[in-house]
Parts: sequence; C-alpha cells; structure tokens
Amino acid sequence: MSSNSGTTALREMLTSTDRKGIMLDSERVQSALRTVEEIYGDKLHWSKEKTTDHIIGTLEILLPFQPDEDAVIACLLHHSLFDGGLTLIELEQSFGPKVRSLVSGVHLLSHVTVRGRRTPIEDLRLMLLTVSDDIRTILISLCDRCHLLDRTEELESDDRRRICQDALQLFAPVAARLGIYSLKHRLESHAFPVLYPNDAERINMQVSRMYKQHGNFIDGVATYLTDALKAQGMKDVTIVSREKQLYSIFMKMRHKSLSHIQDVYDFYALRVVVDTVEECYQALGIIHSVGRPISHRFKDYISFPKPNGYQSLHTTLARVPGAPSDIPIEIQVRTKDMHREAEFGVAAHWSYKAYGSTEHAVEHAQLQHMLASQEILDEGGGQSRLVDHIFVLSPKGDIIELPEGATPLDFAFQVHTDLGLSFRGARVNGAMVPIDHELENGDVIEILKHKIPKPSPQWFQLLKLSSARSRLKRYLYIQERPALITQGRQLVNELLHKHSMKRLDQELSILRLCDGEVLSFQQREDLLMKIGQGSERVSSLIDRLEVFRTLSTANNKNEELIIVEEKILPPKSNDAVELEGGVPMPTRFAKCCKPDEKHAKEIVGVINRAGIVLVHGKTCGMLRNANPARIVKAQWSN
Repeated sequence: MSSNSGTTALREMLTSTDRKGIMLDSERVQSALRTVEEIYGDKLHWSKEKTTDHIIGTLEILLPFQPDEDAVIACLLHHSLFDGGLTLIELEQSFGPKVRSLVSGVHLLSHVTVRGRRTPIEDLRLMLLTVSDDIRTILISLCDRCHLLDRTEELESDDRRRICQDALQLFAPVAARLGIYSLKHRLESHAFPVLYPNDAERINMQVSRMYKQHGNFIDGVATYLTDALKAQGMKDVTIVSREKQLYSIFMKMRHKSLSHIQDVYDFYALRVVVDTVEECYQALGIIHSVGRPISHRFKDYISFPKPNGYQSLHTTLARVPGAPSDIPIEIQVRTKDMHREAEFGVAAHWSYKAYGSTEHAVEHAQLQHMLASQEILDEGGGQSRLVDHIFVLSPKGDIIELPEGATPLDFAFQVHTDLGLSFRGARVNGAMVPIDHELENGDVIEILKHKIPKPSPQWFQLLKLSSARSRLKRYLYIQERPALITQGRQLVNELLHKHSMKRLDQELSILRLCDGEVLSFQQREDLLMKIGQGSERVSSLIDRLEVFRTLSTANNKNEELIIVEEKILPPKSNDAVELEGGVPMPTRFAKCCKPDEKHAKEIVGVINRAGIVLVHGKTCGMLRNANPARIVKAQWSN
C-alpha cells in the first residue's frame, strides 16, 4: 500500500464510521492527515510494517471506544516524534497542548519494556498508570500494543517474545486495573501461546476434549434461562455465553494447583444483561430457583464494586436444566451500562460530548480518584514510591525517572555524574531551555556539555535530587581543597611567626597534637582547609594546640616542678636536642637510659603530663609503656 492509499484508507475509515455527531472531517483532522502524508510517507514502522498501515490498525482498535477529536489526532500522530518527524513544540503549535501532551505520553510509554529492566515490574505497571492523568494516553498505547500482537507472526522471534512478554506482564495487568477487559483479553489471547506454547497446547487439547465430551449445551441453557426470566415479566433481557480465555484458565489452574480444566468452576459461563439494578437482583433470584447455587461462589460486585469500577453479580449453579449434572456454570448478571463498562472500563466515560463540560470535570475527578487508589494496590496500603515522580526520555529512548519539578541539570546528573558536572545547556523536545526549566512527563532531553567540567556552587539551589547535590558537593570539595589548604597554611604560618615559632614543616608536625588528640596527616590538612575557607579561626589554635599551652606554661613560670620517677626535679633547658618541627619545648634527659651520658646515636622524646619532653634513647625499654600519642621525633643538634 502506498502512502497515498494509506491516508486514503484513513480518510474513508474516519468518514464512514458512525461517530455519533463528531465531525472528524474537520480542518484539524484534515490537517493531521496531511501531516501524516508529509512525515510518514513510505517510512516503515520498526515492525517492518508501513507506518500508515500501523496507524490504521491502531485506530481501528481505538474507534469503538468513541475517542474525541484530540484522541484521534494523537493516534494519527503517535509516531511523529520518531525518526526526525515533528518536535513537541511543532505539535503544540499545529494541534494544541492537549494533542502535544497525548503524543508525548504515548511516545514515553512506547519505551516501557520488561527487557533489561532495573525497575520492578510492579513499579513499571504503576508508571503506565501514573505517567499521565489522561486515560486517552494509556488507551492509545494499549491499542498500539494490540495491533502489534495482531502481527506477531511477521515479527522476528526476539521481537515477538519481547512484545508478548510486555503484553502479559505490563499492559494486560494495566488494562485490567483500568477495567478495560476487552483489550486485556485481546492482549492475553495473542501473547499466551507465544510465551507458553506447551501450556497453551495442553489446555487447548483439554478444552477440545471437554467440548467433544459434553457437546455445545451452553446455548441451550441460555435459551432456557431466557424463557424463565421472560416468564417472570422480564421482557428486555439478553443472555450470551462467555468463553473463558486460555490464559485465564492457565493462571487459575496454576494458582489453585489444578491439573484439569474440569476442576475450573467458571469454565462455562453466561452473561445476563438487563435494564436496571433492581432487575439484576430480581433475575438473580429467578436464576437461583432453577438450579442449585454453590456455596461461597456468590459475589456482589454491584454493591461492592472492584477498585477498577467493575460491577456485576456473580453466582455459580450446579444441576442447571440442559447442562450435565456434574458441570457447574458461572452466571454474571449486570445492566447494559455495566456491560459496556466491563468491556471499556474507565475509557467508557471519555465521550467527546462531555469533554470540557461540567460532566467531564466530574468524571475526570472520579478517574483521578480511581487512579490514586490503584497506586496503593499490592503495596500493603503504603504509598508507592512513584507518586510525585515524572518519567522523561534521553535522545536514545532511555527512560529516566525524576522527582516532580526536576530540571535538565537533575536529568544530566541522573544519567551520569560526568555529564552533570560538564553541563552547558539543554534542549527539551528540540528547543533550548533555561537551566531551571521544570521537566514534564514524556519530555525528550538532550544535554549540551563543556569539554571540561565547569560546575557552579549556585547549582545547589536548582538540583532536586539529593544524590546529585551530594556528587556536586564532593566534586567542588575535591577541586577547592588544595587552594584552601594553601590559604590555611599561610594563615597558620603568620600565627607561628607572631609567636617566634618555626613555620609549618612538610608533615605539619605542629598540628599533630590538637584538642588532646593525635591527628592523622589528612586530619591536619582538613584543619588547614577549614581555616582557609573561614569556617574556623586561626586564633583558635592557641587554645587547642599542645605547643602553645606548653609555651604559655614556660613563659609564666621561671621554674617548673615536674614529677619524674616519683621525685621532684627542676626543669632544664637543653640546646643539644632538637624536636620535630623545631618546636621550642622544655626538655630533660630520662634517668632510665641516660642518653646524654651513653651518647645514644638515635633519640626520641616523650611529652609528660606537665608538657616537658623526656628524651630517651631509641632502644630504651621504657618506651614500650609510653603513650604513642605523646611520642615526638627528636635528634641531636648540629
């Protein structure tokens, strides 16, 4: 089919379908069709089908849901962001913000897949539910998936399995949560035989044997019940048989550890459709009178609807006239409105007539309440971690999760730390934006970067991600540390010069004893850095360093008493000994080893409690008992 014949088929479809009053031949739709011709042309969809044919297939599945004009246009253009088609800005300029939002959301959801996932499947399902507050986004995405599954035989083996896996684990459960059972069953019926061929064949054979053994009795039961209800005055009643899906049978048998489908109570089922809720309960009473209700199999989903809004009465009967005595039959009773809602779920509320009206606003609020309740399903009543988060795309299609209010800078740091540190600017949906631009669901972000990192401390006020702020803080700390240490060293040297003390040596020995503790070399540098950046005053060292306390004591006393080996001895000053870093501290030779008399080649000092350095020979046995924190290097003066 050529591109012209494809768009011709689209025009015929839209104009020939009963749209109940909506004018799909409006200028906006015609403009969308012209855009389809321009951007798609003869391009192929990734499934190797022509893009226009893919759109036709998706739209055919969507039309029974009675989409409004915006939804139809969004469906026509839901692949327009691929392969250099349109930008979101161009979409909004041509078709308005609603279409832009819908196409953006569908584009984002097209990238959600189980393959290579790092996010739990339950969170991916919640992503599908919470990525947009507009049900039309999810609906178009579900229809797109259904059409892909219609063509599974034409796909490569890997693509076929991937699409089917996503259908069973992601999209079908989401359709169920929204009550869109028509699409749920369609997704499951196509995907199940591909992923579970042996189980599908086994169950299919059991189904065939069941029909062969019991025959087609279900239509006779439907006729019998119809006559019974009409005999009681219920004239407008419809009863149809419901064939249980193979995947539903498979899941039920697996869940209940059943080996044969004859043990599945609801394999045979009938749907009874009446006019009013009162007639539902009236019909239930009549039905119970013609068979034997099975205990614990009655459910009243009319008084107590499911979270997705599903309503019906469910009961199971045995010994129904016209059916084998050992075969139970499930019967569902509902009104016509309930029946439509069971097929279309929350999408049944999105009629074009109500769009923009008060009724639409009420239904929109109900939808939001329903989606909010879905967010805590299977979460034990706790709030999902995905609440207040958005999902955006990289140019390669990778999905990035961010908090609400996140900026392109957050996106850059989330992709990679180096990309964040080298941030220069950003394009969002093809247009340059300021650094504080707030991102939205479905945005496509491209980061422009410097050749070398040029981060700014001002970025702390823009970043929403605490992890990004932490990485920025660490980088700035590493970059500024050497300069701050140099500044701190200069300030400390000025203080030492003022007190006639030697400048800091390479090992920062004077800072070794601070606040009564021994500092490692890195801690000494940390102290200098804090002084350099102004968070600590250099003058505070006078009260914190041991050398200053010792000098203060020596200056205030002409003679100091020290306790050595339980004797009171006068202090001595010895010019023959030089201490580490040239610190001028009172010294005395130890009596235990007498290094001065024995001419020890190597000596070491131990600071006692009075601040006096006792000089020992390096081989002195008393050093074994000395506190390592009070040992200082010493040597003979030249």
